[in-house]
Amino acid sequence: MAADGAPIAVIQTQRMGDLILTYPLLLWLARRYPGHPVTVVAEPGFAAPLSPISPPVAYLPLSRGGELTGREHLAVINLSIRPEAAALAGAIAAARRLGPFTDAGGAVRVAGDWQLYRASVVHNNRHNRFHWAELNALDMIPLAEMAATRWAAPRQGGAGRRRVGVFVGASEHDKRPSRLFWAGLVRELARRGLVPVLLGGPGEVALGAEVARLSGLAVANLCGRLGLRELAVFGQELALLVTPDTGPMHLAAWTGLKTLNISVGPVNAYETGPYQPGHVVLRPRMSCRGCWGCIRSEPFCRQRLDPARVAYAAARLARGEGARLAGAAIPGYELFETGRDALGLYALHRLGAEPACDAREAVGRLWRAVFGWLFGVCDDAPARAAMAALRRDQPRLAGVLGRGLAGLGARLSRDARRGQVPDVRFAAAFAPCLRPLAGFFERVVQNADGERTARLRCLEHLERLAGLFSQA
Repeated sequence: MAADGAPIAVIQTQRMGDLILTYPLLLWLARRYPGHPVTVVAEPGFAAPLSPISPPVAYLPLSRGGELTGREHLAVINLSIRPEAAALAGAIAAARRLGPFTDAGGAVRVAGDWQLYRASVVHNNRHNRFHWAELNALDMIPLAEMAATRWAAPRQGGAGRRRVGVFVGASEHDKRPSRLFWAGLVRELARRGLVPVLLGGPGEVALGAEVARLSGLAVANLCGRLGLRELAVFGQELALLVTPDTGPMHLAAWTGLKTLNISVGPVNAYETGPYQPGHVVLRPRMSCRGCWGCIRSEPFCRQRLDPARVAYAAARLARGEGARLAGAAIPGYELFETGRDALGLYALHRLGAEPACDAREAVGRLWRAVFGWLFGVCDDAPARAAMAALRRDQPRLAGVLGRGLAGLGARLSRDARRGQVPDVRFAAAFAPCLRPLAGFFERVVQNADGERTARLRCLEHLERLAGLFSQA
């Protein structure tokens, strides 16, 4: 048992955006576990320059993580996928362990329902509706405490703020619009009386110069000229940041700069959109939106971006006129504002009329409510309501789901009799509407090497869900 005042270790050695999405967890840990110091193992290239805006914790590079193994911890929470991080998580003595860790036998296990769920959506996130910032915390922080957090609204633009940041880079090429789009957006913003400023890291110096050249304007180009700390400070002078899904987008949202997130490529806005309420997300109206990785020859979700229409939305936001976007039409795309749902979880609220029939969103809402119920963060009322809505609005899809539940139970029973542990093809054998549950079961059984208790747990979940389905 960890002593009073025992420390907490959080391991987050991924990208800059992942570190910033850990900040809410750090705030919640400080509130729920006062007197327990928190150390975050992170990349020093991100941790050091961002420390002035970080919650007050100690930072340590992974190379010095061994210094944490000499003391009993209240908890170790590993949010990284690196093998070295799992090894460290397994080596730290802790009363509670969450996320991937290497056990005494050298195998990597995942501890925590929500961390297992998060692992299950890798390449299986079509219907995931949980944000990474919340999945970081749900195993450790009660949902009621998370929902009670009140985030300051992003700063509103107005007549005194005309500069709009245009961040042209992203960690993956497919996440960012084309240079021709950026150049057209710069021209359209300038035509509307705004002052566009090109932003990007060292890797975007050439891209920024090309966008400036293609725009035909004497546009300010700060690509490669601002470090993270300087970027955070400079953002306080902007009316808006137009950006793909990238670390600086999360930096902007955390520091109160309103963002227009162009969510294209292999990203799911429900998972990694701006976490604080009041930001705007533009995403494609395509069935493959929010993918884990594009399987096409190129990401077609970027092709129809219209600089003029995006500039219209950006100008409204930069002038503090976001309320007038309710009727905005961007062919092939849709606009959302970030917010919270009735449970207090991250949500995207559509700006404009809701489509009469959006099967994908209905299934996503169902699984969010179901996993919340199965993992004990809410009662079954939201799941019953979502199931009833699915059966009312999508009867054929509800039928597929009902038959799929029976097939999933049969497959689990057959594998148990044969002593088979599911491989990565298990979930893919089921209809997409059932893969969230099948993928989670796949991970649960794999994580326990096929032990009977893990299989029984899956069957118990399935029985509860079948009962819910039959009564909806």
